[in-house]
Amino acid sequence: MKFQLRIGIAVLFLFVVNAAFANYLNPTDSVAPDNWFNLDESKDGVRGVSTEEAYKTVLKGKKSRTVIVAVIDSGVDIEHEDLKDVIWVNKGEIPDNGKDDDGNGYIDDVHGWNFIGGADGKNINADNLEITRLYRDLHAEFDGMSEEDVKGGKAKKRYARYLEIKKDFDKASKRAIGQYNQMKMISEAVAAVTEALDGKEMNAENVGAIAEGSEDEKTKQAAQIVGNLLGNGVSPEELAGIDRYVESSKSGAEYYYNVNFDPRAEIVGDDYRNSKETVYGNNDVEGPDATHGTHVAGIIGAVRNNDVGMKGVADNVQIMSIRCVPDGDERDKDVANAIRYAVDNGASVINMSFGKGYSYDEEIVEKAIKYAMKKDVLLVHAAGNSAQNNDTDNNFPNDLLGKKENKEAKNWLEIGAANWGEDGNQLATFSNYGKEQVDVFAPGVDLYATVPQSDYASLSGTSMAAPVVAGTAAVLRSYFPTLTAEQVKQIIMESAVPLEGEVNMPGSREKTTLAEISKTGGVINVVEAVKLAEKTKGKKKVKNP
Repeated sequence: MKFQLRIGIAVLFLFVVNAAFANYLNPTDSVAPDNWFNLDESKDGVRGVSTEEAYKTVLKGKKSRTVIVAVIDSGVDIEHEDLKDVIWVNKGEIPDNGKDDDGNGYIDDVHGWNFIGGADGKNINADNLEITRLYRDLHAEFDGMSEEDVKGGKAKKRYARYLEIKKDFDKASKRAIGQYNQMKMISEAVAAVTEALDGKEMNAENVGAIAEGSEDEKTKQAAQIVGNLLGNGVSPEELAGIDRYVESSKSGAEYYYNVNFDPRAEIVGDDYRNSKETVYGNNDVEGPDATHGTHVAGIIGAVRNNDVGMKGVADNVQIMSIRCVPDGDERDKDVANAIRYAVDNGASVINMSFGKGYSYDEEIVEKAIKYAMKKDVLLVHAAGNSAQNNDTDNNFPNDLLGKKENKEAKNWLEIGAANWGEDGNQLATFSNYGKEQVDVFAPGVDLYATVPQSDYASLSGTSMAAPVVAGTAAVLRSYFPTLTAEQVKQIIMESAVPLEGEVNMPGSREKTTLAEISKTGGVINVVEAVKLAEKTKGKKKVKNP
């Protein structure tokens, strides 16, 4: 690449870092207070959700019942030291006997189910984005055709959608391939400079000396690239971790937008076009990479009284692991089946920390949401990490039940991500928002929680905010078992603590208020939710927030 284009490389690098690792990096320069999401603003000086204060005061001495919380995600490490005692066990199933003992259609589903695995034990790790799957199908139908070639009203609508999706797909796939190629180039430059430094610190002065003094032209060009990155805000630590950024951008080029990559038929073996098919997959509820799901599970219910690791929000839960989220976009059929499995096997709360911009079969998911609503199960969903307005930009799944009905699911909570910062930094920079579509915010920046191999890490995302709310919902359903899912939703929303003053709009420095970009304008609070639950129990309805 020519040198005059290298300023763009620095911008691209920062974009890839921020976009690819929204769930894995702390987007602030400060260090999060320990256990901050559970702390209390008045007692601890940190705007958490007052979990610790709730157990000391409003919940002290109260009895609770065990509540099952389903984690529909990438998988959960069920042997983690801080989770193994709270993992759901299907008492109707005899482990590892190869039989469906409880007759629910799933063999040996002792701790949940995996809808992205095969009967032979193989598992999907990476998959396409939904736009790629839609493009592949439509491209096969309409490639080479003009509008005049398409006959019939339905076909013309599909053709119009094909043109729209093709435009978006071509743009996104080209960008993904370009990012991957440029990340590889940066990685090679970093490797060459590191070798040339021969143990010296990677800073602007040392790298500049190589750029000016090296006799090897390739090394000189590499130093120019690295020097440009350092001069445009990229840290030496980020450069040292370049390989993970390469791997992240590689996923876009090789999996997300690759129309020739389709692991479904070979691994899962179901008829994907048959949305009514329910029995497929395997019982491996951890899968090849359970980092995301294990972190979510820990936030909800990691054991609070074992002096190990961290403390989850809920103190009397069982975590049911349902795997249907790959490295890529989840499939609607799997999401619908995962919701139904959770409902049929006793879950009171379902956490769904995933989402996408396109839907393959929106209707089948809507039917599953209605099924959960009928069975009094609460669904908690992460709003997404694109700093977008969900009122105007597509985000699936959501709580809108059918275009004709234009109704909202009464058992659905949509969650944005809050930060511990002040002076406008009270919200996560990446969080999606929406006056109509995002109900409430919860801590979602730098949450320290469980990850596989009995380890712990701090991750960020609305994926982390949703389980804070799911854990709070579990507390309410545990200590106040007569509350319905609709009542729990309304209590959480009405008891949210208003976030006063102006904040930075996610994704920009534009000023706004939380009330302008969410339904409640507040951050959830366990103490306030319990207080309202005390007043609500036994009532048929709760006042709308």
